[in-house]
Amino acid sequence: MVSFLKDNVWSLLLGINYLLAIIFSVLIVLKNRNPVKTLSYIFVLATLPFIGLLVYYFFGQDYRKDKIFEKKYIADHDRLKKWRKNFSLNVEVREDLKEEFGEGIFKIYRLMRTNENAVLAFDNQVDILINGEEKFKYLRQDLAKAKHHIHLEYFVLFDKGLGSEIIEILCKKAKEGVSVKLIYDDVGSNIANEYKKKLTDSGVLHYAFMPVLFSNSTSKLNYRDHRKIVVIDGDIGYVGGINLDQKYDNTFDNDRYWRDTHLRIIGGAVGGLQSAFILSWNFVAKDNMEIEEILLPKPKAAPPKPVAVQIAASGPDSDWANIMEAMFCAINSARESILITTPYFIPNSAILTALTTAARSGVEVRIILPHESDSWAAQYATDSYIEQCLNSGIVINRYRKGFIHAKTLVIDDMFSSVGTANMDYRSFSMNFEINALIYNRDINQQMRKQFQLDLEDCEEVTVARWKNRNLNRRLKESFSRLWAPLL
Repeated sequence: MVSFLKDNVWSLLLGINYLLAIIFSVLIVLKNRNPVKTLSYIFVLATLPFIGLLVYYFFGQDYRKDKIFEKKYIADHDRLKKWRKNFSLNVEVREDLKEEFGEGIFKIYRLMRTNENAVLAFDNQVDILINGEEKFKYLRQDLAKAKHHIHLEYFVLFDKGLGSEIIEILCKKAKEGVSVKLIYDDVGSNIANEYKKKLTDSGVLHYAFMPVLFSNSTSKLNYRDHRKIVVIDGDIGYVGGINLDQKYDNTFDNDRYWRDTHLRIIGGAVGGLQSAFILSWNFVAKDNMEIEEILLPKPKAAPPKPVAVQIAASGPDSDWANIMEAMFCAINSARESILITTPYFIPNSAILTALTTAARSGVEVRIILPHESDSWAAQYATDSYIEQCLNSGIVINRYRKGFIHAKTLVIDDMFSSVGTANMDYRSFSMNFEINALIYNRDINQQMRKQFQLDLEDCEEVTVARWKNRNLNRRLKESFSRLWAPLL
């Protein structure tokens, strides 16, 4: 018997593998999920012995939100919705908004209002910050002036260089009596125990978002906190693509140039960022931080050129795919142009159809992508969509100056989105994301101007050249596309 097992161990292992693969495939089918994602997992289980089981174990288990989040968290979410409901626009304001921007753009506001009671605040000052060097210049100054509280929520926080500098500032402010709360994603961040102790000893309250312990938390790899939020004294907010790491700041000696976009907001929209942070904080800290008046933007005279901003947050805790739906609605409302910058372009069928249809109907559609991604799998998966885009009339531009990490969408000269969500499956349906939706012509013109500047550092992809790529590359693209819903 022992001899038989030794002689046939590989066959037995393969048999066990495929028995488990069949069982898991049946379970996947019974979940009635997205057919593309379902087929992707079944393909992986069928074609990659053992590796397919590991992929499904780490990434394939899908838990409903009531399995991840406690009842209290769901209650907090509903409570915040009710709070936001108090900020509904009166009839006159709604009509003015519809008249200025048109029914298509107005639908975006109404969609977010229906989904999450998302507040549209008109009293904002908005500064577009290009790259980490601009963001961190302002952030250092604002953190130093904090009087009451500092709230930070980040996907990436590294304790080297710039990250350690920010940690030092937080510790200093906490010692001065400022309430400092920090959330960092456990997968995206890397903070040594000595820095965690320093934060604790200084009075900074800090928690990792969904800590990943391989013994019992593998499902949480699918649900990461990809947000980048700062709220200072309830009045100043930051949101965008720039994490707390020195590679995002080109004043440091980095391997390559990093192009990114962030926003600094003063005004009512900061309340949307704050409410998202409170929800995350009460989840990770098992706390009950109340929505106090001091945490929210204080009424003040509107700036000389006020900007209307609506904050859209999405994640597995949301009933709807808020950011994806906002993008879909915005793309379909475009009359003249759609300008997209994204580091990862792995769109779902709804977004891809919206973009290709818009291009074929005469709308100018331009997309800026990195020339070289920081992930080979994402690179090839992205490339698998390019030919279809080119054939539909979409102009694809590859950014060659460095790595472009900005996540922006500009529709005509009326609407734009800046935030943390990439144009891919993971941002649309798995990660916790947050975007600022901007209804303002001046800001949109600035966004369009920056897009044109970025184009100067791009190379346009031509149909003829793209179709001449070799078979090896095409195979890699096609294979990676099968994995696209899992990336």
